Amino acid sequence: MNSNNPFFKNKSFTNTTRYSSDNTNDNQIITVDYTDTMTVQGTINKSLLMLVLLVAGAAVTWSMTFSGYNPMVLTIGGAIIGFILVLIAAFKPQHSGYLAPGYAIFEGLFIGGLSAIFESMYPGLVIQAVGATFVTFIVCFGLYRYNIVKVTDRFRSVVVAATLAIASFYLISWLLSLFIDFQPVHHGNSLMSIGISAFVIVVAALNLFLDFDQIEKGAQRSLPKYMEWFGAMGLMITLVWLYVEFLRLLSKISSRD
Repeated sequence: MNSNNPFFKNKSFTNTTRYSSDNTNDNQIITVDYTDTMTVQGTINKSLLMLVLLVAGAAVTWSMTFSGYNPMVLTIGGAIIGFILVLIAAFKPQHSGYLAPGYAIFEGLFIGGLSAIFESMYPGLVIQAVGATFVTFIVCFGLYRYNIVKVTDRFRSVVVAATLAIASFYLISWLLSLFIDFQPVHHGNSLMSIGISAFVIVVAALNLFLDFDQIEKGAQRSLPKYMEWFGAMGLMITLVWLYVEFLRLLSKISSRD
């Protein structure tokens, strides 16, 4: 019952240390190479680099849209390739140094195209969503950093259960809409739909606490250096989810004006 993020469920986060042993005279000597292990600062640095790459990718489809070109191929393609890279990294975390930057770029193509669509419908919406995501991240990080919010087993259980419930609800609604004339309750701009979006945003924000906790624990266990990329990629997934949900919520509110 750790973070719902599939990256942080990976068995790589259960390793304890990297070490070499010497069994001379039946005494095991353990030496940890701290220059080649995961650190919180290293994960932060890689997260910032991934953010830069994501913004660069987003700028491509964003500029295409407002230059009169159709960005849908790159937008949809970016989403699909990004998802594939996530799946590969989940099973092969040792390749995260290559997969994480690639994910940031392709997911950026998706985010840029999606943002441009919302911006064309509701001018000024994107900057509001970006600001809301940034503020939410800073607040959650501060609450975690100063131990105001502590990640306990019960906290994990509640957040994971809520996240799985949301995923199941979205999946079932999508499947029903494919086969029958079904209008999901979270679509539209009704007060119930807005309330559901607000609830989803709260759950996405709570997932940030689980991500922070797993990154910190990974550094404490001296996991391999590549896990910094792995952790940064997982954190980026949560931030992208949070941003998309803010776009949805703000668009619903704007459509009521």
